[in-house]
Amino acid sequence: MNRTESTVRAAVSRAFTLLEVMIVIVIILAIAGLVTVNLMGSRDRATEGNVQIQLKSLRDALNQFSLEFNRYPTDDEGLAVLWDKSRLSEDADQAKWRRFVEEPIPTDAWGTEWIYLQVGERAPEGKFDLLSAGPDKQEGTEDDINVWPKSALEGIDGSRSSGGSSAPPPPARP
Repeated sequence: MNRTESTVRAAVSRAFTLLEVMIVIVIILAIAGLVTVNLMGSRDRATEGNVQIQLKSLRDALNQFSLEFNRYPTDDEGLAVLWDKSRLSEDADQAKWRRFVEEPIPTDAWGTEWIYLQVGERAPEGKFDLLSAGPDKQEGTEDDINVWPKSALEGIDGSRSSGGSSAPPPPARP
């Protein structure tokens, strides 16, 4: 056996086989898949958290508007009146207006306009409705994000319990 043959055999015995390379590739793909799945869940939670923060900012701006004008914006004025003076109704005192939101927030993170009603149907008494339709962009589904915490919504008709008291009814008289 000459020297070149022994060098070639030594190099071949140190090289990876195709099977070994394929196993390494499968392991890398499995790890990448797990990381991707975990990151996607985090991204969805982060987006929902961002929407909740935006809702609270809009709620606070609406409350400031109410302090200035002694009312919430009308449905026609909408949320745009918080950053656009031209949306203010004609009978309102134009001199009181100021920018209530620094940067306009016309839509939620999914590109859907906010749902706002001056007289709330799903809010505590005397408050406005303000919510996002959520990732499915359909109002009235489970993924809707409401600015009012669930504890503030207890006792309001709709998908929540409609009873005002948790006490049992009085016993029937004979």
